[in-house]
Amino acid sequence: MYEYKFHRIKLEPSLLRSKKPYTDYQEIVREHARQGWRLVQIFSPTVSVLDGGTSEYFELIFEKETS
Repeated sequence: MYEYKFHRIKLEPSLLRSKKPYTDYQEIVREHARQGWRLVQIFSPTVSVLDGGTSEYFELIFEKETS
């Protein structure tokens, strides 16, 4: 059996350049790994045409085996 955890990373709004995450997602992955979580997917939702065709956030999905 597995337990799942979801961590949403918001992206800075920008029309002229690539959006950057507000938080350091690499550190979030490392911290979860230290706690026994495994990154299984990075999910980006459907894009908004009104916002230049990019997402407002992405979500990190972690799993950990339960006893």
